[in-house]
Amino acid sequence: MLRPPRRLPRPPRRAAAATATGPGRRLLLSTPIFYANGPPHIGHLYSALLADALYRHRGLRGAGPGRLSTGTDEHGLKIQQAAAAAGTSPPELCQRVSGLFRQVLTQAAVSFTDFTRTSEPRHQRAVRHFWGALRDSGSLYRGSYEGWYCTPEECFLPESQLAERRDAQGRPCKVSLESGHQVHWTKEENYMFRLSAFRDPLQKWLRDNPHAISPDPFYQCVLRWLEDDLPDLSVSRERSRLPWGIPVPSDSTQTIYVWVDALVNYLSVVGYPETHGEWWPAAHHVVGKDILKFHAVYWPALLMAAGLAPPERILVHSHWTVRGQKMSKSLGNVIDPFACIGQYTLDGFRYFLLRQGVPERDCDYYDEKVVKLVNSELADALGGLLNRSTALSINPSNTYPCFSESCFPKVLDYRGTEGMGRASAEDYEFVASVASLPLQVASYFEGFQIYKALECIALCVRQTNGFFQRHRPWKLDRKDPAEQLWLDTIIHVTLECLRVYGTLLQPVIPHTADKLLSRLAVEPEERGLSSLTFLTRYHGKPCPFEGRQLGPDTGVLFHRLEKSRQHQIETKKL
Repeated sequence: MLRPPRRLPRPPRRAAAATATGPGRRLLLSTPIFYANGPPHIGHLYSALLADALYRHRGLRGAGPGRLSTGTDEHGLKIQQAAAAAGTSPPELCQRVSGLFRQVLTQAAVSFTDFTRTSEPRHQRAVRHFWGALRDSGSLYRGSYEGWYCTPEECFLPESQLAERRDAQGRPCKVSLESGHQVHWTKEENYMFRLSAFRDPLQKWLRDNPHAISPDPFYQCVLRWLEDDLPDLSVSRERSRLPWGIPVPSDSTQTIYVWVDALVNYLSVVGYPETHGEWWPAAHHVVGKDILKFHAVYWPALLMAAGLAPPERILVHSHWTVRGQKMSKSLGNVIDPFACIGQYTLDGFRYFLLRQGVPERDCDYYDEKVVKLVNSELADALGGLLNRSTALSINPSNTYPCFSESCFPKVLDYRGTEGMGRASAEDYEFVASVASLPLQVASYFEGFQIYKALECIALCVRQTNGFFQRHRPWKLDRKDPAEQLWLDTIIHVTLECLRVYGTLLQPVIPHTADKLLSRLAVEPEERGLSSLTFLTRYHGKPCPFEGRQLGPDTGVLFHRLEKSRQHQIETKKL
């Protein structure tokens, strides 16, 4: 029989290549692997879009080799039960549902490099090796375990996380406080992981790495969990009850706990147990708050026990409600992402979720909200600005016109600009806002606050519209050389702003940003963030775009959306 260790675990090994800092370092970004017991909904898509935007932004910065992993979690009791209910086998169900997830992520332009299925041989081999590492470290022992088991959450729950309710037949039952799912008393002879030995190492890891879990409220939440004793964790199930899973090596009577199996996907994707050192622990996991404990307590402890370091960062987001109600199959309000992409367009729905989603708190979805936001900020503000500043009536030469330093002279203090050129103090203030935008956006992406980055961009777009409207270029007389200089300068400044916005929006609305930058004749190699400049002529330096012929006019940048006849989009049935 395996016995629990009597000493605290040794510090984990850290791979030098993976922990290097600065440009050129490797980084794995990951979504959770999604449970394959039902089709995808917008909560799944939101996780993936957050990770995708971070991955794309990093690529535009030229920050070094990166990977974006996702996939499906295909073992466990829920899969077994869902397959039985559907009259099919677990492998057939997983094949079908995994295909739906791959399809929706591809349709949503999620640029994943790796798609892991836990039913794949390469993953199962990694899980067996990881189990062996836990066993060899003395962190596993055989023990009897009993408690309230929640099948939908695939975990045991303490009494403090339960509530008394009545089931559909009116009989008293216990349910999970967090999810409302019913729990059942379960007693089994299982393998146990000595989680209790890792409380101090976990606390030290978090104290030494205050940004390991973001946003901060979730970091504080995990610290509070660690103030209490950590009970040892059951890490296997009797195979007679759960045949659909990976057998425990050398013990065919037990199946490895589905969460141990699933979490190892972050290692199997980078070549564990042979080549993972090239990447691990340079990993950032994007996860929903409902699986925070598995990722911020169980996973780091399991890694430490196996002699590996915890991931660099765990980026946590909250949930989406529908008109103030939690999404659930029983309410019939689960939102189908396929239908949303069809109705709001790919970029429209990407923009809505990333603009309105606030990681720290639950966010609400309803049709009118999507239509209003996307029409206002993409169709009207951004699209309207491009249309007005490139219209032949305003810019008949269809070029990136010249900037006049006499009309918009460089000043140290714009508050005293009266009588200097044609630009007002308000214009200088607006230009300063746009100049600071790339660094602001980079800071918000780094802080996992993509919604704030988009808020700043939207504000600057409004300011640019204000600048254009304020000076009424359509009223200027082109026959007057001085007026022509000022007209060209207004258009130059506006196009420079649009070029910055198009560049910064590439991680969020890739197709619309590409269309915008192509209209401005910005070449693919000129679209990176590391070399992004703004209004170089204002600083007395040449502008490579000045005098350049604009790209072809491909019509409206973003078409206005119509309100849906149905304000809710129900999920597709399997």
